[in-house]
Amino acid sequence: MSKRPFDPATAALGLYSYAEFATLVGVFLPLMRRAYYAHRDDPTQRVPGQWMRRFGRTASKLSPIWRFSVEGEAPKDIATKAYVVVANHESTADPFLLTYLPWDMRWVAKEELFKLPVLGKMMKYGGDIPLRRGEKGSVVEMLAECRRTLDHGLSIMMFPEGTRSKDGDLLPFKAGAFSLAIEAGVPILPLAISGTRDCRPKGSKWFGKARAIVKVLAPIETKGLTVADAQALADRTRATIADALPDLRTRTGIR
Repeated sequence: MSKRPFDPATAALGLYSYAEFATLVGVFLPLMRRAYYAHRDDPTQRVPGQWMRRFGRTASKLSPIWRFSVEGEAPKDIATKAYVVVANHESTADPFLLTYLPWDMRWVAKEELFKLPVLGKMMKYGGDIPLRRGEKGSVVEMLAECRRTLDHGLSIMMFPEGTRSKDGDLLPFKAGAFSLAIEAGVPILPLAISGTRDCRPKGSKWFGKARAIVKVLAPIETKGLTVADAQALADRTRATIADALPDLRTRTGIR
């Protein structure tokens, strides 16, 4: 996919967005901290997560260079029934886009992000679940926390590619999220994301002008499956998302 040319006006608006985000962090971080400690015994971390969603939606709506929208229909029972939600991963802006979804969920994220000075605190206070990639003990802890959350009726959000794609092409899906869904007996809810790569491309420190869409696709049941079916389920879900992307990319101007 080709890069868009540098635009000084967009860069200036991007600097404004940095300043706007910093201001909102100053407002939301104390509120999130209060919610986190007030609800730290809640296995769903629903209320802290709602504050994180409010921050993400507010920040992106106030940005003059981002236009986000949601398409598709959420499952009617998602407020009370847990799903393992999965999406392709284009950009660090993906979480901002996904805050527009009308339901609560906990996120799994690499542990390195929790060590960042400000973002790490927000992720902790938002109830996100850390994962040290490549360490079996951390994977076991993460899966146990995810299972506890699912058992209490709240969905889990994961990016099964495991990292952001450099060129926007879908990477292979890892089986972990799908093993979790099978073992917990909950459906997979696929999401297709397009456009966030222009918000902030991998390796770039600049915000860019972008229109981004997340499309909610039909749930995929896991009843009757075993863990041995996890990779086949991952491949099926990847194909479902891949089928939805060409139309979205045409409409978001991705080349």
